[in-house]
Amino acid sequence: MDRIELADRGRTGGGSGTEELRSPAGAKPVMVRRSSKRVVYAALLGNVLVALTKFVAAGLTGSSAMVSEAIHSLVDTGNEILLLYGLRRAARPPDELHPLGHGRELYFWSFIVTLLIFGLGAGVSVYEGISHVIAPVPISDAIINYVVLGLAFVFEGVSWGVAIKEFRSAKGRRGYFEAVRQSKDPTMFMVLFEDTAALIGVIIAVVGIAASETFDRPVLDGAASIGIGLLLGVVAMFLAREAKGLLIGEPAASEVVSSICAIARAYPGVERSNGLFTVHLGPDQIVASISIDFTDTLSAADVETIVATIEQRVKSVHPEVVLLLIKPQSAEAFAHARPRGVAK
Repeated sequence: MDRIELADRGRTGGGSGTEELRSPAGAKPVMVRRSSKRVVYAALLGNVLVALTKFVAAGLTGSSAMVSEAIHSLVDTGNEILLLYGLRRAARPPDELHPLGHGRELYFWSFIVTLLIFGLGAGVSVYEGISHVIAPVPISDAIINYVVLGLAFVFEGVSWGVAIKEFRSAKGRRGYFEAVRQSKDPTMFMVLFEDTAALIGVIIAVVGIAASETFDRPVLDGAASIGIGLLLGVVAMFLAREAKGLLIGEPAASEVVSSICAIARAYPGVERSNGLFTVHLGPDQIVASISIDFTDTLSAADVETIVATIEQRVKSVHPEVVLLLIKPQSAEAFAHARPRGVAK
């Protein structure tokens, strides 16, 4: 069985929206992007409902923790709108000014989302908490807070369930953190982390309000608000790190790299593939450049034919490769000029 057949058999799956790509050696599956809009819309709906109920409760009871939770939900609502905007902008076709498309728009708006979580969500929550620690205000009608937080937990839980289901389908056999680190679709894991932080934040708010009532110490309500802010700050920093890496440019999965190199090596007239450079422009947009050592006896016309065939084959197996640059180059010349970060 030749290597091209192996690359063919690495593409499995049908209408589920997830495909597995295997390298010719039968390596682990590669995460391929699923539609993220369903996850974002579910989170948006949940956050709108939660934000409205929390603001009403905060106004009626004066709870600092509830104010922080309301701000948290409002920021999350704005974040989902920005992610949907980023998805829409990234889907625009290439034009004269952007010949490779607009895929990185999604990465840009994802990074903006992390700044909002840190600046508005975490910053305002900590400020609100410190204000109530300095000047504690007793909570009135705490039962309203408990009812609203219970509803919020249900709404957020439904959104979290949609997000975790989609993420599990996309990650395959990889671990959760490994899948996040290797994912090229930030909307999927951002919504999951936002919803997880929201559920933890509700628990912190309940504990803070209950402690404030039980011990008759309103300062504990402010402390819960600070805790919610710190939680959002940690989540924001982690997501910012991931979004920054995608915005700067991350390589394709090793299985995709191995598959492309194997396809190139499979053709007669190719002595070896010297190295491959890849970078993601978006979740389903990859630019690749490969150095190939061709047999010295080939004519220029033969090389052109092989190059065109390899390019067509790679794009049929990996449609996410929007541009493949093939450079005829001897192994010695490549070794001398090889840039850092190029896979062999």
